[in-house]
Order: sequence, then structure tokens, then C-alpha cells
Amino acid sequence: MEANFAVDSSGFSTRRTQHWLDTKCGKLRTQHGGSGVNQREWLKVHLMCGCKTNIVTSVEVTHAHAADSPQFAPLVEKTRENFVMDTVCADKAYSSNKNLKLVLVKGAQPYIAFRSNAKISTDKRQSDLWRRMFHLYQYNREWFDKCYHQRSNVEATFSMIKRKFGERLRSKTNTAQVNEVLCKILCHNLCVVVQSMYELGIDVDFSTATDRA
Repeated sequence: MEANFAVDSSGFSTRRTQHWLDTKCGKLRTQHGGSGVNQREWLKVHLMCGCKTNIVTSVEVTHAHAADSPQFAPLVEKTRENFVMDTVCADKAYSSNKNLKLVLVKGAQPYIAFRSNAKISTDKRQSDLWRRMFHLYQYNREWFDKCYHQRSNVEATFSMIKRKFGERLRSKTNTAQVNEVLCKILCHNLCVVVQSMYELGIDVDFSTATDRA
């Protein structure tokens, strides 16, 4: 059912009082490893989801201040193991030669937004692929934006998870907090499967080969 995918990250608060939105919107100063915010305040969840059903196809859980771009490759690799990808959408935090190339190698078309200061230059670090995608972005902006708009589905996916299962983690240790986040996502996927069975008429067989035998 899924061929178009989107990537993004969001935070889940721990038992402490700090909230993800307060940090994201700049209301609090963050300093990883310093005297300000530390890793246990909240966890950062990076995920890829399908744009049709909002099923989560891969997920990585990191500390609060982990960069987004390095998590892109494992998300794409894991999703490709189970799905045939047509498009992959992501915001400018994932804009890089490496990420563009990876999506194309997997047989999909990347729609990754470019940073506001992006421009063609003679810098050898700019690959021909990056230049072609930048020209596509510049001269077909309306069409590009229409395809890129599918990225909003990953924000909807995070909203679904947090509204149904909560955005705060009750566990105390880091390992337990990671497992709690993964359980929330698993529960979300089960809800999506059940909803898809009825709304899209999908016939799901939960039995294994052993059961059928």
C-alpha cells in the first residue's frame, strides 16, 4: 500500500519537567553535556513513515541533541528492506549529497528541501547530482513543492502517536525509556493496520507458515 515516504524527528519528554516544545521553540537554552539540558530530559525519535496510512516503517531513538541527517541512511535502508520506494520527502535538515544519492540508489526520487542559502558554486564538494536536483527545485518549484508537501504526513504521524499514547515517558532508565518509545510506535502501527483493514479493504493474514501447516 505504501510507495511514498517521509522522514522527520520529534522529542518525547521524560519524567523531568522540561518539555520538547519549550526547547524546540527556543524558550530554554540547550547545551548538550554542559550545565544546561542533559540527555535525560527528553529523547529524540527519528522515523520514516508511509504517506498514505502513516505506518511507521523504521525508527531510530537517540539522545536529545543528536543531528537529524546522520539518521537518514539507516531509516532509508531499513524501510527499503520491506517496501518498494517511489519517493522520499524530508526537510532541509537532511539536505546533503550523500542523502540524495542514497535515495536514488534505492530506486526512489528524493524531495529534500534546500537551505535558504543554497546556490550553485564551483566548490568540488557539490556533486553533479546535487546541482541537478537544485535546478529541478529552482525551475520546477510549484511541482516540487506539491510533491514535497507529502512530508506533512510525518508530522501527522508524530501527532497521532502523542495524542493516543502520550508524549511523556514514565520510565526512569535510558534503556527503559527507549523501549517505552518503541512500544508507543508499535501500538501506533497496530492501530494503523486495523484501521487500514477496514478503510482500505486490506485482507491481513496474521498466521505464520507453521500455523498454516
